[in-house]
Amino acid sequence: MPMPVHLNHTIVAARDKREAAEFFADLLGREPPGTYGPFAVVELDNDVSLDFMEEEHVHPRHYAFLVSEAEFDEILGRIRARGLDFWADPFDRHPGEINTADGGRGVYWKDPNGHVLEIITRPYGG
Repeated sequence: MPMPVHLNHTIVAARDKREAAEFFADLLGREPPGTYGPFAVVELDNDVSLDFMEEEHVHPRHYAFLVSEAEFDEILGRIRARGLDFWADPFDRHPGEINTADGGRGVYWKDPNGHVLEIITRPYGG
């Protein structure tokens, strides 16, 4: 029988890996980043890690996180406390709003490297 396939880690490009990892960890309510080889590592709850690596030229990507309703409120509170801009959509057309797609809540914001971050309380299509 084949082994199940699970995402284990992904590389996140950053101009300053420590700063970026700390930004993610703080806003998502994770433990402070650790180190593994050349990476600053943020552990998530589902045995997946975000491994931050320094690159001179960062090409922004999208990272979406499924969170509980309580976690959503906590994360949005930290976004607001930092004075970060946020949107209800990935195209920045609905600033300061939250979407209610698929019966849940969602919001987008950007990290210092231009990556688009998203939290949702229900998977799309749910």
